[in-house]
Amino acid sequence: MNRVVITGAGTINALGTGVPATLEAMREGRCGIGPLEFRDVERLSIRIGGQVRDYEPEALFNRQQIVLYDRFTQFTLLAAREAIEQSGLTFIGELAATSGVVLGTAGGGVSTWDDNYRSVYEDGKNRVHPFVVPKLMNNAAASHVSMEWNLKGPSFTVSTACASSNHAMAQAFQLVRSGASKVMVTGGAESMLCFGGVKAWEGLRVMSRDACRPFSANRNGMVQGEGAGVFVFEDYEHARARGAEILAEVIGAAMSSDAADIVMPSKQGAARAMTGALQDARIAQSDVGYINAHGTGTAANDKTECAAVADAFGHHANDLMISSTKSMHGHLIGGTGAVELLACIMALRDGVIAPTISYEEPDPECALDVVPNEAREARVDVALSNAFAFGGLNAVLALRRV
Repeated sequence: MNRVVITGAGTINALGTGVPATLEAMREGRCGIGPLEFRDVERLSIRIGGQVRDYEPEALFNRQQIVLYDRFTQFTLLAAREAIEQSGLTFIGELAATSGVVLGTAGGGVSTWDDNYRSVYEDGKNRVHPFVVPKLMNNAAASHVSMEWNLKGPSFTVSTACASSNHAMAQAFQLVRSGASKVMVTGGAESMLCFGGVKAWEGLRVMSRDACRPFSANRNGMVQGEGAGVFVFEDYEHARARGAEILAEVIGAAMSSDAADIVMPSKQGAARAMTGALQDARIAQSDVGYINAHGTGTAANDKTECAAVADAFGHHANDLMISSTKSMHGHLIGGTGAVELLACIMALRDGVIAPTISYEEPDPECALDVVPNEAREARVDVALSNAFAFGGLNAVLALRRV
């Protein structure tokens, strides 16, 4: 069983392009949620989201690439470039043959679906571009990352709704820990902020019209976001031998299924995933200092998650810091766990706990230390990252300071 460390990180999301900008925004408790800007937004009842602003793909990709890359793939490639450049790795020879890509996304090329449905059903066209399928398929981002950086090892996409990124990173962790790969590129991405993507979520009646307020008594729903987070997971001895900078160590992962309801979360399922992560990492409850919560801002999630934390940690739950950065960047659905892992790295590496912003009223059913509104300096040795998805699919990662 090999030790697994993170030697590169990259992101683009509503808080910023790149890891430094994102962490600065998290430290400042800045909100990236605002009015949505896209075609037909006036037909929606939900008009806010964590949208990537001032984004001009034409300045970043050529025309041939844009024909092939949906917005979620573009985000992934940008984040992957930052992560791989930070790692300092070059994939050639045996390293290229065994290194791969595991990414999470719930919807894949939602914007491409939306544009082409509009073209056929609204505009009456009888043909679509021949690259529509390669552009919209869920594995497109993983495949393009593989081709761009010569990654010839295990490569695939995980799609488990809001837990997709955590499931993907858990699989990458297992591949490196087992010795099957020395290096895996992993994370996730999502871009559902288009008319059809938001309209579908409206139908669930779980969306807020004004703000994401996790754990606050006056919360009124979740807010969608978009973006990508990508990391380089590397065998510790391999990283140490080449003098790589280590951001954090991944020490455990666990997955569970509620086997109960397609949309309502289960306290027992979430608690089993957290307890499983502790067992996999071979650590005690008291070792954990911070949990990056799933924290969607819906009544069902927030109350269930807090109850699950209480069950999993017992009396130590009162000593934990737990925050939801979705209050700042929105819910990136399949990509959310990847961007949120940055908050865990910041807690471990920099001793800064990202806050739960927009918190206004204490909720007796969420009576934990949710780090309200302002970041906090604190030494943290171990952090957990929670992701709980529709369908009752849960994935939790455990990380340690190096």
